Amino acid sequence: MRRPNEPSGHPGSAGPRPRREAGTPWPDGGTPAVPGVRPTLSRRQRLLKSSDFRAVYAARARAADTRLVVYARPNGLGWTRLGVSVGKRVGGAVQRNRIKRLLREAFRLLRAAFPAGYDVVMVPVGRFDSLADVEQSLRALVPEAVRRAESRGAAGRTAAP
Repeated sequence: MRRPNEPSGHPGSAGPRPRREAGTPWPDGGTPAVPGVRPTLSRRQRLLKSSDFRAVYAARARAADTRLVVYARPNGLGWTRLGVSVGKRVGGAVQRNRIKRLLREAFRLLRAAFPAGYDVVMVPVGRFDSLADVEQSLRALVPEAVRRAESRGAAGRTAAP
């Protein structure tokens, strides 16, 4: 049995993966907050239950462009939580997972620019060619969905922490 860092022997295998030294920058130019750990969204920063998704959809505060629909709802917490819903019409499993990764990463990079205390659900309806496309849509749609959630009076209907 081969060890995890040994080449697999498959054609095109480049050999063992180089180990990243603690504190070295990631390819996107950022440096991990904890050395050796890639920054991700924690469980408390994600919507995990179907009831949470239903509550956000029921608030009916959304904003959309040709590529993405964003729903928002106040959550009564001190941070914003993200949910991603990608349907089969977007493509096969590999394409859907790629889009989910792009959406989560764009949200992670931009979350400091968004108001805190909201549940946000993103539903892609078009193609994304790059992370920049996703960021462009999010910069416009998340604040708009939050504004609509506030104007609908959804602020009185918050989730229990």
